[in-house]
Amino acid sequence: MSTQIEGGDLHQLLKQLFAAQRLCVLATQGRGQPYGSLVAFAETEGIDSLLFATSRESRKYSNLSSDPRVALIIDSRSNADADFSQALAVTATGSAHEASGEARERLAKVYLAKHPHLAEFVRSPQTALCRVEVDEYVIAGFTEVVKLRPRG
Repeated sequence: MSTQIEGGDLHQLLKQLFAAQRLCVLATQGRGQPYGSLVAFAETEGIDSLLFATSRESRKYSNLSSDPRVALIIDSRSNADADFSQALAVTATGSAHEASGEARERLAKVYLAKHPHLAEFVRSPQTALCRVEVDEYVIAGFTEVVKLRPRG
């Protein structure tokens, strides 16, 4: 993926990155300490929200229960030397909330379209499906950084 950020269609750039990647790093905080987790994510139709699933017994869920603010890092690295000049990293910041009722059913379909192998996990009563309402994306290439607010 090219790191040509400025002058391009940022919405399309994000959609391409999200389609190409299945995992991201989720950052939460609890008891004054940051905590990072590798999670499978999915994007909703627009770029205004992202989805992930987690056990209600997990530290990340406990952290979210006390502070819903999160950051998700999605990148295009391939662990090659070229990553230093060509990889793209996106940090999405916002608030995560557990989906319920009809919204959960609708969002579960979106999530499972990308991760069908997680169907049993997502359908478990012990699993929370969380929607991150993104306030801002920070899109970073090797020498460029651009901010994007999906709702404004």
